[in-house]
Amino acid sequence: MLTRKQFMRAAAVTGVPLLLQACSGAADEAGYASAVQQVWHPAEGRHSASGDSLALRQELVRYATLAPSSHNTQCWKFHPGQTAIEVMPDFSRRCPAVDPDDHHLFVSLGCATENLVQAALANGLATDVRFDARSLQTSIALTATRPVASDLFRAIPERQSTRTEFDGQKVSNAHLRLLEQAGTGPGVHVILLTEKAAIEKILAYVLAGNTAQLNDAAFMSELRRWVRFNGADAVRTGDGLYSVSSGSPSVPDWLGSLLFGLLMTPQRENDKYARQIHSSAGVAIFVSAANDPAHWVETGRCYQRFALQATALGIRNAMLNQPVEVAALRPQLASHLGLDPASRPDLVLRFGYGPKMPVSLRRPLQSVLA
Repeated sequence: MLTRKQFMRAAAVTGVPLLLQACSGAADEAGYASAVQQVWHPAEGRHSASGDSLALRQELVRYATLAPSSHNTQCWKFHPGQTAIEVMPDFSRRCPAVDPDDHHLFVSLGCATENLVQAALANGLATDVRFDARSLQTSIALTATRPVASDLFRAIPERQSTRTEFDGQKVSNAHLRLLEQAGTGPGVHVILLTEKAAIEKILAYVLAGNTAQLNDAAFMSELRRWVRFNGADAVRTGDGLYSVSSGSPSVPDWLGSLLFGLLMTPQRENDKYARQIHSSAGVAIFVSAANDPAHWVETGRCYQRFALQATALGIRNAMLNQPVEVAALRPQLASHLGLDPASRPDLVLRFGYGPKMPVSLRRPLQSVLA
């Protein structure tokens, strides 16, 4: 995404004074602020205390939708039944250029599943999660239990993917152990790298992947379709990547598209990623024991617990998935990490301490109910 400094430089270089006028004309973000409140911090007491009420089950789905998804596509559907909630893929919202095998889509479903599990326990419902490889659906059975509102549950409305520079502060060993524990599950483990030399090697893979993607016309076209350059567009769609969350100015869509093509270059983006990684406390790499949708869903659950635990500890994170998204680089990264040939490096991310940024929005609940 373009920065304010890059935006001003582009205005000067192109010699179009109307750029600045257009920018100031897009300054009304009141609707966005109101939508953020509705999505992330709704009024208390929205649902019934009854553990089998439809209102409560829909509230659990709302918590599930606060999970991250690739390009914030929100590629899920939910069916809140009497004794179980079904989580289903919405293939109409897939991203074939960046995610041709739907790996990220199923990871996103795992993230939503974990949010729902945490919210269910906080509302007095134990869960039994089962993934069906034939239907590609996840069933979450619900039974009454003692309510436990964990730190991870309380972190759900505060979690975000923070795509900006961090402050370089180290994370303590005690907190690293908590992150590792949260990010581990059946058939999935997380590798935490905090030494400079190890991080620099991952940076090289990130830059190689980023260069390949930004030189891929299909990738760029797909990415552009999911970018929201101002609050009005973000509110209208309820999805996508809100560019202001990355520190870019709010601009009309036509101007954002123009500057996207002008400034989204490999060199600029590589420089940005290098600064961001150098400002981070470490890099985390999630690895699954097998390359199939069941493990991808489990990876999503593990990552979401990691992200929620990080949020509870005041630690930010942001994805660096280029090395696992570019097919030619993924086996090279696996070899570098010394992984078993059957396993797959699923996710790469950086973590550290940094500021809270504007958050992304979500679509209305009714749009994801099946």
